[in-house]
Amino acid sequence: MGIFKRKHKYEGLEKTKKSFGEKIKNLFKSDITEEIIEKIEEDLILSDVSVDTTLKIIKRFREERKKNSREPIEIFKNIIEEIMPDNNLKIEKGRLNIIFVFGVNGVGKTTTIAKLAKFYKDQGFSITLAAADTYRSGAVDQISVWAERVGVHLVKHEGKSKPSAVIFDAIDSAIARERDLLIVDTAGRLHNRENLIQELEKLNKILKTKAQDAYKYNLLVLDATTGQNALQQAKTFSEHIGIDGIFLSKIDSTAKGGIAITIANELKIPVVFVGTGEKLDDIEDFDKKDFVESIFE
Repeated sequence: MGIFKRKHKYEGLEKTKKSFGEKIKNLFKSDITEEIIEKIEEDLILSDVSVDTTLKIIKRFREERKKNSREPIEIFKNIIEEIMPDNNLKIEKGRLNIIFVFGVNGVGKTTTIAKLAKFYKDQGFSITLAAADTYRSGAVDQISVWAERVGVHLVKHEGKSKPSAVIFDAIDSAIARERDLLIVDTAGRLHNRENLIQELEKLNKILKTKAQDAYKYNLLVLDATTGQNALQQAKTFSEHIGIDGIFLSKIDSTAKGGIAITIANELKIPVVFVGTGEKLDDIEDFDKKDFVESIFE
């Protein structure tokens, strides 16, 4: 991801590790009988790995065991890594980068934006935030507080304003100030409300037209605690807006971190960040190998 890299700890995965990782790891200490494989399959599904993804993993595990002499747990971990796309977010200096952030209400979107701003500021990037959530009462005030706390520039409009107008001004400001990164906040969208989705499509097109030379990245924020509902949200947003990557929030609050595997496999969309707590620093840039190793260590 860009030019910076740090060590991944994934301390927020403790619940998933205990309820999912340790169970499966202990199963691999036994002889791998058909009964054991069925229990592994059951534990995958109970951890919010979808049925389709589970069947794919189990099928490949059976195939690989026949032709591979490695330890079964290593074969298993490698299969999970392989079905998850690599992190593809490439924020770099020397150009304008735009992260267009969207998601349904209640996923922690505004807090996520603050975490992203702090994450990149700590790595030396200059940042502007766009307060384009102009519908929710208090949304502009909320992101204003975060912007001040993090110490980054914010473009906002006073009173009632169209999100598109805020985005136009934010792009002009980011270019004039030679910012590395513009992060755009948007109003929460119900994934099953067509009119709201259409408005998000409009904002997405404005960004493409207004900032044609910028590196633009569509980032969907999903709440890990919502499980399979998060998958449905991702499918709808993917069909209408297009998703480059996923920020999986609140992963510390669930014992079912397998949803990250499901989304990555079924939609071929990488998870690029996870939120591991409520503090500004509770954010990890996602590495699939580290993620899998953390669950099964």
